[in-house]
Amino acid sequence: MDAGTAIVGINWGDEGKGRMVDLLTESFDVVVRFQGGGNAGHTVINKYGEFMLHLLPSGVFRPNVVNVLGNGVALDPEHLINEIKTLQDKGVDITPENVKISERASLLLPWHRWLDALEENRLADKQFGSTKKGIAPFYSDKYAKKTVLAGELFYPELLRQHLQDLKQWKNMTLTRVYDQAPVTDEAIDTWIRSYCEPLKPFIQDTTEYLTKARAEHKRILFEGQLGALRDLDFGIYPYTTSSNVLTGYAPIGAGLPDEKIDRVIGVVKAYSSCVGEGPFVCEMFGEEAEKLRRLGGEYGHRPHRVGPIDLVATRYGVKIQAATEIALTKLDILSNYDEIPLCVRYKLNGEETDKMPFPCLLDKCEPVIEYMKGWKCDISNVRTWWDLPQEAKDYVKRIEDSMGVIIKWISVGPERHSIIRRG
Repeated sequence: MDAGTAIVGINWGDEGKGRMVDLLTESFDVVVRFQGGGNAGHTVINKYGEFMLHLLPSGVFRPNVVNVLGNGVALDPEHLINEIKTLQDKGVDITPENVKISERASLLLPWHRWLDALEENRLADKQFGSTKKGIAPFYSDKYAKKTVLAGELFYPELLRQHLQDLKQWKNMTLTRVYDQAPVTDEAIDTWIRSYCEPLKPFIQDTTEYLTKARAEHKRILFEGQLGALRDLDFGIYPYTTSSNVLTGYAPIGAGLPDEKIDRVIGVVKAYSSCVGEGPFVCEMFGEEAEKLRRLGGEYGHRPHRVGPIDLVATRYGVKIQAATEIALTKLDILSNYDEIPLCVRYKLNGEETDKMPFPCLLDKCEPVIEYMKGWKCDISNVRTWWDLPQEAKDYVKRIEDSMGVIIKWISVGPERHSIIRRG
């Protein structure tokens, strides 16, 4: 039996997984999203244009690739319908033949988003930096067994009663805790009709589909969302997402629990970026940060936090993701630097360490910075390792030696073809 391949983030997320999945799907038949929801995006640039995918797997741009949303995904019907329409309007073919949704995926309900925003507002200056997409309330309800499975859409009478029970329970929280208006039957009916009914043709037993695909020796790629440091169990808790983003969860969240994954492509950005709250030891500030932010296009709903590559955090991410090879992205962004900083160790209580500290100690850490000579030339058109400037090769090798895992892919631009394949 062929073992599977996973592509996962090594740091805080936003490492460039989408562009790598878009590239690598030329060698795969099926791409499966195994966790997360609409709270993070994968940027893909190709002949159709530039896209930010939040729920759809990044293989949707390949005509012969089947894309699966597994049971571990936080399935937001409203978000997904809008995402499908956006791609279809740009000429991307999205049908039940190339997009399949697990009948066991739980639906992210409208009140999950409302409660997410209300709780962040209540926390004020102590908030966790939620994207307010409803992810934490969704996973909380999932583990409390108070969500709706996608397959229930095929049983309208049972679905209606289930939603009535959930609505009664959730209205107590909305009205008594947050002093908000209750959810009405009309609002629920409109939501089902507008966003859930159109998804029914895509919903099926995807475990059966994936099992058959594997038996037919189809090549399956498991696509993760966010990065290791945002993992619920092994990340910078409590500033994490509410799901498990690690390779070890991929078979469960994908719906193929007996799958063995022996190839793990970890994605690392050539510098550090962090979206959201929480400790970020290597963070730059002021003009230095703004320069890197501008060069890397590190903007979204809010400016991204940035810093030099953090070798301590990266080694840790490589270890817990069990990465077997690395894709290094955005190396071209560093081409304007005379000297390139690297965070090589942390200083904690006056002592230097190269180990990842316990989460509550990270705010007490200071970065130990070293510098390497920059290459000061445009590398965006380089396509072979040997054509890179020596200083760029030295920088890549330094990162590689620190991680103990080979860097097989180096991206030097956002486009699909802007890649150096190495090794």
